[in-house]
Amino acid sequence: MRVYLDNAATTPIDKAVVEAMMPYLTDFFGNPSSIHWHGRQVRAEIEKARKIVAELLNASPSEIFFTSGGTEADNSAIHGALETYQLEHIITSPLEHHAVLHTAEELAHHHKAQLHLVEIDSKGRINLSHLENLLQKYPKTLVSLMHGNNEIGNLISLTQVGELCKQYGAYFHSDTVQTMGHYKHDLKNTKVDYIVGAAHKFHGPKGVGFLYINHKSKINAYITGGSQERNMRGGTENVAGIIGLAKALQLAYEDMNGHERHIKELKSYMIASLKEKIEGVEFNGMSDDLENSLYTVLNVSLPPSENSDMLLFNLDIKGISASGGSACSSGSESRSHVLQALDTSKERPAVRFSFSRFTTKEDITFAIDVLASLYENEVALS
Repeated sequence: MRVYLDNAATTPIDKAVVEAMMPYLTDFFGNPSSIHWHGRQVRAEIEKARKIVAELLNASPSEIFFTSGGTEADNSAIHGALETYQLEHIITSPLEHHAVLHTAEELAHHHKAQLHLVEIDSKGRINLSHLENLLQKYPKTLVSLMHGNNEIGNLISLTQVGELCKQYGAYFHSDTVQTMGHYKHDLKNTKVDYIVGAAHKFHGPKGVGFLYINHKSKINAYITGGSQERNMRGGTENVAGIIGLAKALQLAYEDMNGHERHIKELKSYMIASLKEKIEGVEFNGMSDDLENSLYTVLNVSLPPSENSDMLLFNLDIKGISASGGSACSSGSESRSHVLQALDTSKERPAVRFSFSRFTTKEDITFAIDVLASLYENEVALS
């Protein structure tokens, strides 16, 4: 049996999404920038997809720009906002995805902006009072704080942060990759300047995403060399990917409440079972708080073992695909930057289990039994 519990890294593509994409990989092959019939047919479908995404997010189609994914969208928003508005400061947190944190660090390294990290507590919660202090102290600022943390599942209130940013005249960007397709976004009533999405996080294809730019905000063109995306992103569009993104988001919204109930039940079951079967098990961040964390993510802190470094390897051998942190950091020998920021014990191995609407209780039971068996009688994990 093989069980996939790494949905925060990527989700399996929905078969209905594949079906929606297929005509644009075969019959409708025209370049959407061409003015002839073949091109016009494809252009119309891209604009239809843009309208679908905008309607689901309560935004305007003119505020949606298709990208290659969340990383490009994050980079574009951060670089673009700083350049367009001549901003001098970036406020972010040490827990951000590297698409944000490395970008901010690189800008600071080249003296294009001063970087300020907002304080967090031992659970990874943002100190909003410190954020306000930073906003008071540093005008002309971009605030970039992720909606849902990809490793520990912590959530922030877009409303609270957005109100603070508005109060002090700051621009607000949020990496919403992990919440897009899992939580409803009402962008006409949320004070955010830029958010992002990546289709493969909600059962769409890889290699396509989008950037939302509030109509009251703007950024300069971020990829030059063509007039695509209303002169904002040069390059021929990933037509099939865009069609798949829109279809996947549509499917996510059709029964989002049902998906949430299903996944929360599985997560609650896993938390209770692990507590029962593994003495000393703990959870990193807020991930075991069902109401204040991503319902799709559970970051498990396990008791020390002589072979802790082999845990993920042994889970894989036993048929379980899980993660020790962000998939974007795979291959790195260092501990997750998120867990380092939380100052968690180096002796305790951490495993991130992440779920989707296709995850079953049988999957969870199998993972629990395997994990518990690795700890039975304090046997070595290899």
